[in-house]
Amino acid sequence: MEELRIEANGNLGPIDSSRIPRYAGAATYARLPRLDQVAKADVTVVGVPFDSGVSYRPGARFGANHIREASRLLRPYNPAWDVSPFENVQVADAGDMAVNPFNINEAIETVQQNALDLTATGSKLVTLGGDHTIALPLLRAAAERAGEPIAMLHFDAHLDTWDTYFGAEYTHGTPFRRAVEEGILDTEAISHIGTRGPLYGKKDLDDDHRFGFGIVTSADVYYQGVLETVAKVRDRIGSRPLYISVDIDVLDPAHAPGTGTPEAGGITSRELLEIIRGFRGMNLVGADVVEVAPAYDHAEITGVAASHVAYELVTLMADKAVPGDRFGAATGYAAQALGQDIRRPAGFAAAGKE
Repeated sequence: MEELRIEANGNLGPIDSSRIPRYAGAATYARLPRLDQVAKADVTVVGVPFDSGVSYRPGARFGANHIREASRLLRPYNPAWDVSPFENVQVADAGDMAVNPFNINEAIETVQQNALDLTATGSKLVTLGGDHTIALPLLRAAAERAGEPIAMLHFDAHLDTWDTYFGAEYTHGTPFRRAVEEGILDTEAISHIGTRGPLYGKKDLDDDHRFGFGIVTSADVYYQGVLETVAKVRDRIGSRPLYISVDIDVLDPAHAPGTGTPEAGGITSRELLEIIRGFRGMNLVGADVVEVAPAYDHAEITGVAASHVAYELVTLMADKAVPGDRFGAATGYAAQALGQDIRRPAGFAAAGKE
């Protein structure tokens, strides 16, 4: 079947959904071209079908393709940013990494090498997991490309800074402890966002603080709001090279039931998207969206949320690629409302006016 694609600024974009139905054709992310269909990608989307590091529900190995299927409804213009990301830069889908499901150490090495290969020509990487184990090799590759320890924002219900599970050092609950130990994170610029739920003990928090992490809990987001959360993060990170890791269980199970270790009391998909939009101008060098487990995902609720999160991350990279300083520029529907006395739906008159 002929692929009728949108093209702009010399970039090959998604299949034109006004000419080919969204549910038809190959399921690449956002219906974008494959990596082998473009000369060079500025942003590469890649899947990692790996979940051998999980401690509860398995199934995230099928997450990347589930996100791709849910991304069929994405459109090329992002009104929250006033940006068409696929016009700004060439974005392509590299398919899935082939990693060993029976050997975690080998899988980690494979992910790291594949990430280095995919970024060798300057492309930035947005990775679809897979469980959170894969964040460690992705951070290793990002730090190597940056040539220095990098800042990190970690969206998750959990800290993921535990030491071992059943004596194993590499699991989905340990990647950021290992990353700190390896010196690949800038410990003055690392934070968790959205954490909540019971812990094994207070020592978990003490260890996390010792590693240098700041914590914005889901309750903090609720009481302080999106704008205060964004302001805290921007102040802490500044213009450092930044990696964003999103465990989809940062969302409340109402917004993301399809995940391996759900926790009640999470943030909403709206809050998560608006927080990411608030990072406009920050130096995002890599990102992942992990822990989507489709077997538990009724009506693609989790897949749709994850596909939109990845879209905002791609937009952040695409917007940064355009010349000009956007650090601190207003972005997102919340930011657009600032400076207005009242924001009301069209057709509603102000009180006392006709």
